[in-house]
Amino acid sequence: MRRLGLWLGLVVFLAIGALVVTAVAAKVVIDNQQAQARGVSLTSCDASVGPTQPGQGDRGTVDASKLDDEQRGTVAVIISIGKQRSLAPRAWQVAIQAGMAESGLRSLTYGDRDSQGIFQMRPSMGWGSVAEITNPTYAVNKFYDVLLAVPDWENRRPGEAAQAVERSGFPEAYHKWEPMAATLVQNVGQVVDVVACGTGMGALLPPSQAAAKAISFALGEQGKPYVWGATGPDSYDCSGLMLRAYESAGIILPRVSRDQYHAGAYLPVREAQPGDLLFLATDPSDPSSIHHVMMYLGNGKVVEAQQTGVPVHTRAFSFDERELVPQAVRPGV
Repeated sequence: MRRLGLWLGLVVFLAIGALVVTAVAAKVVIDNQQAQARGVSLTSCDASVGPTQPGQGDRGTVDASKLDDEQRGTVAVIISIGKQRSLAPRAWQVAIQAGMAESGLRSLTYGDRDSQGIFQMRPSMGWGSVAEITNPTYAVNKFYDVLLAVPDWENRRPGEAAQAVERSGFPEAYHKWEPMAATLVQNVGQVVDVVACGTGMGALLPPSQAAAKAISFALGEQGKPYVWGATGPDSYDCSGLMLRAYESAGIILPRVSRDQYHAGAYLPVREAQPGDLLFLATDPSDPSSIHHVMMYLGNGKVVEAQQTGVPVHTRAFSFDERELVPQAVRPGV
């Protein structure tokens, strides 16, 4: 009887286990179906990992909320370059944790001995010249180059992988920023499932809170009709949408696109960040011929009120578009 009881217990255990596996499998299928409907993949891969220490709660969100514009800009560069190089989100997380521990995600011009830049690289140790290691684009690419040469880096805890690159005298320092980095990978990098590596095509991190508010406003007006001369709230033309978007962020722009071109700081158009204004002109070298303005969202997308019959929308964008003015404008700067 005792043996029979053991066998019955085993059968019940296996039956329950089968039900659990079936439920989990069904959830995975549903999650993937829902993700695919949103154009997102939840396929398992070498993704980033979230907090591994108990009791951390919302620490990642809290730490991320404390970052200033410069730090958020560095995160955007890390993730943008990671995407351009088709690196898994785990690599982005390693770089964010390393940068936060080494410099607070700032491109410093000082450090221990000759260490400088985001990752406190040392010219004397072959990381590059001072000019190179204090250039965020170079520094991030160099960090990724060295990380990819670390054996089995993708299977290590992100802080351990960061230490393998940095070889710091304080190897535990990188783990502190694991929750924050995971939060940034998920929210800034638009990774829907930070463990399973689902990736989307959302905007990069805006360079300022004003830009973020302007983007949020413009995206919220999608679907409203284009009407020449309209400034909302029920319809817009191109400059009317930009006017109201930045007005929501406390920045007043001139009414028409040609004047909006003169309403902020200029930067090379290919260096545009989310929230910056992009312009089209019949003669791109002559600002007086500007006839259209749109807002850059990052990742090759813009939001705009384009023309009669086309409602406010987002669309794919290329820096090689005909009539693109070679300067972008950052309002409020």
